[in-house]
Amino acid sequence: MDQVTDATQVISMAGPPAEEACGILTIDLAALAANWQALRALATPAECAAVVKANGYGLGLEQVAARLQRAGCRTFFVADLSEGQRARSVLPEATIYVLNGIPPGTCPVYAEHRLQPVIGDVSELAEWDTFVDTSGWSGEFALHVNTGMNRLGITVEEAVGIAPRLSRPEHGITLLVSHFVASEIPSHPRNQEQILAFRELRSLFRGVPASLSNSSGIFLGASAICDLVRPGAALCGVNPTPTLKNPMLPVVDLKSRIVQVRSIPFGQTVGYDATWTARRASRIAVISTGYADGYFRSASGSDQKPGGVALIAGRRCPIVGRISMDLMALDITDLPEHSVRRGDFATLIGDGLPVDEVAEFAGTIGYEVLTSLGRRYARIYLDDAHN
Repeated sequence: MDQVTDATQVISMAGPPAEEACGILTIDLAALAANWQALRALATPAECAAVVKANGYGLGLEQVAARLQRAGCRTFFVADLSEGQRARSVLPEATIYVLNGIPPGTCPVYAEHRLQPVIGDVSELAEWDTFVDTSGWSGEFALHVNTGMNRLGITVEEAVGIAPRLSRPEHGITLLVSHFVASEIPSHPRNQEQILAFRELRSLFRGVPASLSNSSGIFLGASAICDLVRPGAALCGVNPTPTLKNPMLPVVDLKSRIVQVRSIPFGQTVGYDATWTARRASRIAVISTGYADGYFRSASGSDQKPGGVALIAGRRCPIVGRISMDLMALDITDLPEHSVRRGDFATLIGDGLPVDEVAEFAGTIGYEVLTSLGRRYARIYLDDAHN
C-alpha cells in the first residue's frame, strides 16, 4: 500500500484477499491515464488510440479500457474476438478494432458486438464482403498492409488492386494500417523504408485515415505519426525509447510476501539442482512467488551467473538458486541482523526497480513480464481521488 497518497485511493480490488495472497499487485490507473495523455500530446494532431490486448497487457482489460475511456480515448485495439467482446462490455460507444482478423465463420459476431476487424488477407476480405452483401450490415473495417513485418497484412500489390473500391460510397474501409518492424531502434534503416512505403500507400487511399505507429513509433517524429497512433505497453509504463530514459510513469508495483528467513553455513546450496553455493555464512529470505506467478525461471541466480534482484527495505537483494514454481530465495546477508521477518514484503517491480530492468534479468522484454503476471496476487487498483 506504499503507493497510496493524498492524490490516490483504492477504487477496486481483485483476486484473493491481500492477507491470503502470495503477493500484492498494485496498478495505478491514474498513472496509466497520464501516460495516455502524454502520448496524445506528443502525437497531436493525430488521434491517440489505445491497444488493450492481452488482458490490457496483463493489468486487466476492463479496468484499463474503462479508465482510458474516461481520460478521453475513443478508439481501442484488441487481439481477438473474445477480447473485443470484453472490451465492448465496458466501452459501449467506442470504436473497437480486432487486430488478428476474422476467424472463418465469425462475421456475424462482429456485427452483433459492433466490432471492426483489421483485415490483412484477401480471402478474409472476400468472406467479409460476402457477409456484408448478404446481411445488410454496414461492415466497416481496417485494412492491414504489410510494409516489412511479414507477419499479417496484404501485400502492397494487393493493396494497389483493392484501392479502386474507394470509388464506391460504401467501400467500408475506415482505417489503413501497417506496423513498424524496429521502431524501438530509432536509427534502424527499416523505419524510414516503411515510412516511405506507407506514404505511397496513403496516396492510393486518399480520404482514409492511416495508422503506422505503435508506442515506440510515436517517438520517431511527425512522418511516422499519420492520423492515428496505437500505443499499448507504453501506457502501462514500459519504456518505448529503450536507449533513453523512460518518458512514461510507472504503473505497476509488485510485492511478494516473505514466508521464511533462514541461515545457511558456508558451502551449502539453495534450491533445485544445487546451482548456487553460499560463499559465506548467509541469510536467505524465501518469498512466495515463482514461475507459476509469472516471474521467469531464467532470472535465477547461480554460481556461474548472477540473476535478478528484489528490494527489501529499499536494498537490492540478489535472487539465488533456481526460481521454482511457487517460491524463490533472496540473499539478505548484507541487511542488518533481524531486520527482515516472516510476513514482510519484497518488491519485485516498483520503488525504483522498473519493469524493463526486471525483464532484462530474465532475458526478455517488459511486454512479456506484464502479460505473464499471475492470478494468485491480490490486485489493488488505484486512481486519482479527485477524478
